[in-house]
Amino acid sequence: MAVHFLLLLFALSVAAADEEAFIGVNIGTDLSDMPHPTQVVALLKAQQIRHVRLYDADQAMLLALAKTGIQVVVTVPNEELLAIGQSNSSAANWVSRNVVAHFPATNITAICVGSDVLTTLPNAAKVLVSAIKYIHSALVASNLDRQVKVSTPLSSSIILDSFPPSQAFFNRSLNPVLVPLLEFLQSTGSYLMLNIYPYYDYMQSNGVIPLDYALFKSLPPNKEAVDSNTLLHYTNVFDAMVDAAYFAMAFLNYTNIPVVVTESGWPSKGGSNEPDATVDNANTYNSNLIKHVFNKTGTPKHPGLAVSTYIYELYNEDMKPGPLSEKNWGLFDANGTPIYILRLTGSGAVLANDTSNQTFCIAKDGADPKMLQAALDWACGPGKVECSPLLQGQPCYEPDNVIAHANYAFDTYYHKMGKTPDACDFNGVATISTSDLSHGSCVFPGSLGKNGTVGNFTAPSMNSTNSDSLAYNLRSCDLRIRSLLMVTGFLVWGVVVL
Repeated sequence: MAVHFLLLLFALSVAAADEEAFIGVNIGTDLSDMPHPTQVVALLKAQQIRHVRLYDADQAMLLALAKTGIQVVVTVPNEELLAIGQSNSSAANWVSRNVVAHFPATNITAICVGSDVLTTLPNAAKVLVSAIKYIHSALVASNLDRQVKVSTPLSSSIILDSFPPSQAFFNRSLNPVLVPLLEFLQSTGSYLMLNIYPYYDYMQSNGVIPLDYALFKSLPPNKEAVDSNTLLHYTNVFDAMVDAAYFAMAFLNYTNIPVVVTESGWPSKGGSNEPDATVDNANTYNSNLIKHVFNKTGTPKHPGLAVSTYIYELYNEDMKPGPLSEKNWGLFDANGTPIYILRLTGSGAVLANDTSNQTFCIAKDGADPKMLQAALDWACGPGKVECSPLLQGQPCYEPDNVIAHANYAFDTYYHKMGKTPDACDFNGVATISTSDLSHGSCVFPGSLGKNGTVGNFTAPSMNSTNSDSLAYNLRSCDLRIRSLLMVTGFLVWGVVVL
């Protein structure tokens, strides 16, 4: 499965005392119309996403991210793992080409060596730790080992008997790899990267795991799951899995390695056999996840120690194989339009595209009609505004005059560009206003409907006026094994009800 604003959408080390926990996004590229890197970065900036994870180290993307301050995690693709794990020089070349050549202009903070290797590429597991050490040695040689951490994302399915968390342990058959991996993470001050998908845990539980428990919804005390060994109360799957990872590491005598969740999310659409892959559930999960991280709630085992998390994912990947849900994990479509408006009031600026303090860009009173027409022509031409709603017979055709048409085009461009003040000028004939000029079925971008949702909202510019329309197609190296083993543990646990 694959890739969002996730957004998610970030310098890693979640447990470092001098760093705040963050929300980042994964950027997958399995789209039929992948936006150009400059367009991707425009969206990240507009949504104030400061941490991203790439599934490769694409040169064009790294160049586009330069001098933005956005903290970037790059990935050694799984198909390159065997070569790097068997050759120190191959690792050195990879680091030179994909890190040293871009640092510090591009703020690379971590390297993922492979992805879900232990569960998807067992033949490469034997070289995983070697590859990690070779990559780290190359960073040391370049004097970048303090700035750039090295780890590998693991599927939470490698944690067995995860309910109750205090009884969790890693699949013992993987210990020959996990023990040296944990030793490396501890000695270098790195972190355990973990992919957590409560959606799959819920779907595979056959009703054992309540939906509200998977979605971070508030539970009454008598519905909370209680670890009978520690008496810790769990109100959501996410925290239970994070703590299971901490307990599993402690079982192997590693107690000071922080956890960073490299993937988590919820699909917004699914097939007939995926009834809970809905827009509302995806919005609920990701909104609650973001608030959970920023509220610094932590987990029952480590209260107050929030876990930095990368949302899966920024875009819907329509080229992903598999069930319909595989194509619908994104926060945005390829045009930059939000799949849903996150409910993040009071949770900071990251991905906060649900503000009720709406502003619009409209024509100035008394503006010269000829200048308005010229600005309208520019917006619908070089400005790349989608002006088809202004055509005869379309929702915004009436009233058929230059002022009304300019209002729609100006506001659309303004929202596409992230509502920056300089995006509402148009040679002096436009102004920012709080007046919503939507009428009938003509809904302006960002207009709030009666139900509090945003109608026809277009995300900040995915059509940069100074970039060409090159297709940016990359192979996604994201491979994932779902957590299949939670249900048995949950049943054995018996969920203590108070």
